[in-house]
Amino acid sequence: MDAYASFYQRSIHDRDGFWREQAQLIDWHVPPTQVCDYSKPPFARWFVGGQTNLCHNAVDRHLNDRADQPALIYVSTETGHEITYSFAQLSDEVQRMAAILQSLGVKQGDRVLIYMPMVAEAAFAMLACVRIGAIHSVVFGGFASHALASRIDDASPVLVISADAGSRGGKVVPYKPLLDEAISLSKLPPQSVLMVDRGLTPFHRVDGRDHDYAALRQQHLNARVPCVWLASEHPSYTLYTSGTTGKPKGVQRDTAGYTVALAASMQHIFVGKPGEVYFSTSDIGWVVGHSYIIYGPLIAGMATLMYEGLPTRPHGGVWWELVEKYRVTHMFSAPTAVRVLKKQDPALLSKYDISSLKALYLAGEPLDEPTAQWIADGLGKPIIDNYWQTETGWPILTVANGVQPMPSKFGSPGVPMYGFHVKLLNDHTGEELTGANEKGVVVVEGPLPPGCLQTLWGDDERFVKTYWQSVPGRWVYSTFDWGVRDADGYFYILGRTDDVINVAGHRLGTREIEESISSHPNVAEVAVVGVADQLKGQVAMAFVVAKDSSGLADAGARLKLEGEIMKLVDSQLGAVARPARVLFLSLLPKTRSGKLLRRAIQAVCERRDPGDLTTIDDPTPLQQIKDQLA
Repeated sequence: MDAYASFYQRSIHDRDGFWREQAQLIDWHVPPTQVCDYSKPPFARWFVGGQTNLCHNAVDRHLNDRADQPALIYVSTETGHEITYSFAQLSDEVQRMAAILQSLGVKQGDRVLIYMPMVAEAAFAMLACVRIGAIHSVVFGGFASHALASRIDDASPVLVISADAGSRGGKVVPYKPLLDEAISLSKLPPQSVLMVDRGLTPFHRVDGRDHDYAALRQQHLNARVPCVWLASEHPSYTLYTSGTTGKPKGVQRDTAGYTVALAASMQHIFVGKPGEVYFSTSDIGWVVGHSYIIYGPLIAGMATLMYEGLPTRPHGGVWWELVEKYRVTHMFSAPTAVRVLKKQDPALLSKYDISSLKALYLAGEPLDEPTAQWIADGLGKPIIDNYWQTETGWPILTVANGVQPMPSKFGSPGVPMYGFHVKLLNDHTGEELTGANEKGVVVVEGPLPPGCLQTLWGDDERFVKTYWQSVPGRWVYSTFDWGVRDADGYFYILGRTDDVINVAGHRLGTREIEESISSHPNVAEVAVVGVADQLKGQVAMAFVVAKDSSGLADAGARLKLEGEIMKLVDSQLGAVARPARVLFLSLLPKTRSGKLLRRAIQAVCERRDPGDLTTIDDPTPLQQIKDQLA
């Protein structure tokens, strides 16, 4: 791997020269005068003095060469809609949406919160925001009112864009009642709501606040809204991610660094070419949906397939049917989805003509070797794992086949990508681990490369305090993940160092779930931990001490209270955060100094040795957990 090794070393040791070359992959209105300003570490400013626009690079710059080529392929197996927008048609729709936003008072720098199912209008909205310099904040449609309200309060949007409903597994999921409740809970309610009426369910309109997208679109059919040329560091969007406290973190991304990073990743990592077709099965509510449904493929001049539906409906081969129909060249999914497909008829993997497909990329959670082997054997295609975070915006660890063909190792996401100065640190001493197979915390020496978070929205102090530690002479960014590196330089991710859990690729803060459960009138204390699960990677398990436990000796009463707690979490945070089980204890397992023994709880649930328990105050609750699980 000599070619990649020198490419990587140059990105670390000739940082400015390397990224000056990558910056030539995008269009600039004004070229930058400085590549990286790292004068106030750990804050990095990329491509200082430059002006560009994310929407221009994703849409407008392709209009001369490929205006009639497919840009956005929208497929919903939930509603039966399939429509392909060329780059010219996508440009028209984005400009109509931009005109609507401006007519509703949205200006450069304003926040627009997007709470949408996987519909084409969501893509138009994101692109329209960055076109006019508004900052979009997409909230996953699976989140319920309390979670949505906290994100509204943090982003303080002037406008929310939503829809009457989504659909999952043939069941309509109403969005508008959740949005109305979130706005009523919000301390900083938006002035306007733009509603896309899909005709899935009737909904209440608030006079003076709620506006109809279809009616406004008709008014702006011939709209021409030019791209606003933005300073490189102008925020493109915020995206909320769970943390160890209940308050979600608004990851803030810049404009130019992100555009350059995605353009480079499409070339060096995904090897995508204009005219090819990229199908990411993620949701726009997550970072993969931002980087590799909406922006990355379009920047590369590819068509992007945006899918609403399940991998098993109307049948277990629907994804491969889409690969055949639309001649998909690149596919991006998650290990959980593959584990779901393992339960389907294996003949479905060979039923369709997937000869166009070059590789399947997987990310979002650790990829176990049996799952990787199963899908590799079934498809007969390269399976390429990659590891990254909402905070980084593009892969930290994978293989860069666009630089040099590189072997993948099942179980490992790969090697550090260019620009990421990845190290392993001893958790206790902070010293760098340089040997093979030594377990440490995966960190990145600053500055973070282009495309990573600039800061946390409105909270520079929390950004520094949460992610960074100063070691002699330098700053390092913590991923909060344990890892080891083998003798070939390939990394293996071993799980979180903090209290964030990964459920089917969705990152959930245990604290947010605990706060929701605590609001039940019969909950005195609660602990939530992540427990290994064969299908989802991890699931949340809740352990509750009831205020009044007098009736809980009866199994029926326990089931009733467990159901109430699950419904409460559903209503406040959404089904994605619902614990798999709620178990009732007489007290929580703690040390004599009052520290909760999360690791011991997790070990008992996973039927592992809980280790040294000499500091435990009372071993009874651990035995209660064992008994209930048995």
